[in-house]
Amino acid sequence: MAETLCAMLLRLKGFRILARRFRTPVGEIDIVARRGRVVAFVEVKARADLVTAGESVGARQRRPIARAARAFLQKRPELQQLDLRFDVVLLAPWRLPVHISDAWRE
Repeated sequence: MAETLCAMLLRLKGFRILARRFRTPVGEIDIVARRGRVVAFVEVKARADLVTAGESVGARQRRPIARAARAFLQKRPELQQLDLRFDVVLLAPWRLPVHISDAWRE
């Protein structure tokens, strides 16, 4: 449900969803989306409140996401020359989703 809501939010912002739940042996990406020259690898976090959701994306979790992003780009080499970034979308009950663009760098 959280990923579906996030995908709808990204579409409203002009993104095209390239992949959902992209899984590899080295990591997983919730959503891969593109808008123009930007490819965003999006981590979706749904928790009881936005603060807890934001705190749940630590360095330990970022590494497998980055490895999965590299695996995705190996399968889609035409995207490698675009602007790549890691985004986070935070979700909590009765709150608007929070989209953090370029949340971290690899």
